[in-house]
Amino acid sequence: MSPALFRPRPQSRNARTPGGLHVPDLALDRRSFLSLSAAGAGALALAACAGPSTASAGSSSTPSASAADWAGVKPAKEISFWSNHPGGSQETEQKLVDAYNAAQSDTKVTLVTAGKNYEEVAQRFQTALAGGGLPGLVIFSDVWWFRYFLNDSVIPLDSLLAAVDIDTTDFRPSFFADYQFDGQQWAVPYARSTPLFYYNKAHWAAAGLPDRSPKTWQEFGDWAPKLKGASTGAQNAFQYPAIAGYAGWTFQNNAWGQGGSYSDEWDITIDADPVVEALEWVRKGVQDDKWAGVTANDQAADLSSGAVSATVSSTGSLVGILKAASFDVGVGFLPGGPAATEPVCPSGGAGLGIPKDITPEEQLAAASFLKFLTQPDNAVTFSAATGYIPTRTSADVSTLVAGAPQIQTAIDQIAVVRTQDFARAFLPGGDKVIADGFGRVVTQNEDAKTVLTEVKAQLTDIYTTDVKPHLV
Repeated sequence: MSPALFRPRPQSRNARTPGGLHVPDLALDRRSFLSLSAAGAGALALAACAGPSTASAGSSSTPSASAADWAGVKPAKEISFWSNHPGGSQETEQKLVDAYNAAQSDTKVTLVTAGKNYEEVAQRFQTALAGGGLPGLVIFSDVWWFRYFLNDSVIPLDSLLAAVDIDTTDFRPSFFADYQFDGQQWAVPYARSTPLFYYNKAHWAAAGLPDRSPKTWQEFGDWAPKLKGASTGAQNAFQYPAIAGYAGWTFQNNAWGQGGSYSDEWDITIDADPVVEALEWVRKGVQDDKWAGVTANDQAADLSSGAVSATVSSTGSLVGILKAASFDVGVGFLPGGPAATEPVCPSGGAGLGIPKDITPEEQLAAASFLKFLTQPDNAVTFSAATGYIPTRTSADVSTLVAGAPQIQTAIDQIAVVRTQDFARAFLPGGDKVIADGFGRVVTQNEDAKTVLTEVKAQLTDIYTTDVKPHLV
C-alpha cells in the first residue's frame, strides 16, 4: 500500500484517522486528528511536558495554554519518576536519573519502582489520584494512557513541549502520534516497541528452511511440520504469548493479515469473518495440528531455552533473548497473509505523562527531566540496555546495530507499522476482554465465532458505558 493511496476519511471531532501504512518522513501520520496542531518546535536538546487543563473541561492549577505563561514558573526542588523499569532497565534508568541530578541543581529526581508491570503502575497511580503522593513523571502503557485522558487526570503537553523548545518532529512520528487525541498531545514516547518474529537458526537449518522469517502465516503453516520432524528437541514449532500477557496485542497482526480488524474506529468489528478465520487458524495450529502452543509464562524465555523454534515477542525482549540464547537468533518482520502482508505490525510499549493534580512547579520540573530523559543519546542508551527502539529519528543507532544487528530489522519495520485498533488501545479493559476471548478459543478449544460475538458485545458495552459519554 503506497502512501499516495492512503486517504483518511472524514472524522468526528474526537476521532483519529484509521490505521494504515505509516511513512516516517510524512509531516502528518495516520493517527493525526482533525484540528491537530503541530506541537511546539524548537531546539533538539532536552524535552519537557506539561500544560493546561484537558479539553473536556474542569479547573486546573496549571498555567494557561500559552507557552509564555510558563516563563514565571520555577521548577520544584524535588519530584519522583514512577517506572516499572521496562525491559529490565532499572539500573539504566537509575544511571540516567543520577546523570540528570549531577548535571543541574534545580531539581532532584527520585526513581521509584511503582510496580513490576504497567498494570501495577497504573493501579498505584489510580490510588494516588485519590490519596495523594502523585509523581512528577509517570510511565503509561499503550492501553492505559487513554483512560487517564477520559478521567481528566493528566495534562496535555503541547504548551510545555513548546516552552522548553523541543523539536517534536524529531520523535518517530508513528510513536509520537500514538498519544494524540482531541487535537492535543497527552504523552511522549519512551519504551516503544513492535513485535518481531524470532526464530532459532539452528532449528531452521535442521529443517532445511530458508534463513528468514516466513512471509505469511500460511507459509509458516507449511514449515511447521518440517520443524516438528527435524528432531530439534523443541516442544513446539511456534509459541504464542501468554493469554494474561499481550495476546491481544500480537493477534492484531493475524487479524490484519486476514483482512480484518478489532474495530473500525469506534465500530466494533471483531466478530467479522476475517477475524474469525484468523483465530480459527491459530486454534487449529494449537489444538488440531499441534505444532503450536501457548506459553505458561514467557514465550521469549521459551525460545531462548530452545524449547520452541519460533515465537513473536516485543523488540523489548531482544536484548534478553540474545543474552540468554546459546544459538544464533534470527529475527524478521511479522508475517501477514493471506489478504495483506503490510502494514500488519502494531506498535506498542509505553510513554511518559504528567499528572494534572500536581503544582505547576512540579510539572515544569517533570518537563525538564523528561527533556533530558528522551534526548537522542539517552534514547540510545536505553535502547542498548533493553532492545526498545530509540524514539528519536536523529539518534545515532550505529553502535546499537554493531552490537546487535537484529535491531536494524526492528527499526526497518517501523516503516510499515499500523496504528492499533481503537478496541484494544482506547477501550478501558478492552485488551483483557480480547485476550480472554483469544484464550477461550485457543486453549479451551471453543468456537471462534461464538466467542468473538460475545467479545464484541462486551467491547460495545465498554464503549457505550465508559467512553462515549466522555466524547463530547
